[in-house]
Amino acid sequence: MNSKDDFDFLRGRWRVVHRRLRKRGVGSTDWEEFEGTAVNRSLLGRLANIEEHAIAGEDFGGIALRTYSPSSGLWSIYWVSSRDGVLGPPVVGRFAGDVGLFEGADEDAGRAVDVRFIWHRIGPTSARWSQFFSYGGPAQWEMNWIMDFSRAGDVPP
Repeated sequence: MNSKDDFDFLRGRWRVVHRRLRKRGVGSTDWEEFEGTAVNRSLLGRLANIEEHAIAGEDFGGIALRTYSPSSGLWSIYWVSSRDGVLGPPVVGRFAGDVGLFEGADEDAGRAVDVRFIWHRIGPTSARWSQFFSYGGPAQWEMNWIMDFSRAGDVPP
């Protein structure tokens, strides 16, 4: 596909189950689980979309902003946390079938980190996003966050 249609599956309202490592980059296997909601809508004729996350019982949320470049066929995904309001550096990539791979560089608690997002289009009522960090090169990926999406409302036109 690799087009501005790639994220159409996410339009609408979602219930999201989050699983997150309590401590990243230290070999932890202690996960926490919590729930939230997400609302996604297309912008600019589907060349962009925005997804707002609200986390039940937590003091944070945020938005994912995704932009598509027709000339390169690549998506850039940015995160803005409600904790600081700062537009973070993007991860960039594309879909191959129903799996999207997006990578970039960032910081985690002051440490340089390579970042990988993997999106799975599972069907019209479910999707999965996973985040991986590598603190020491591409052979050392650690999964640290998983979001399982379940449809919670109608899909807008």
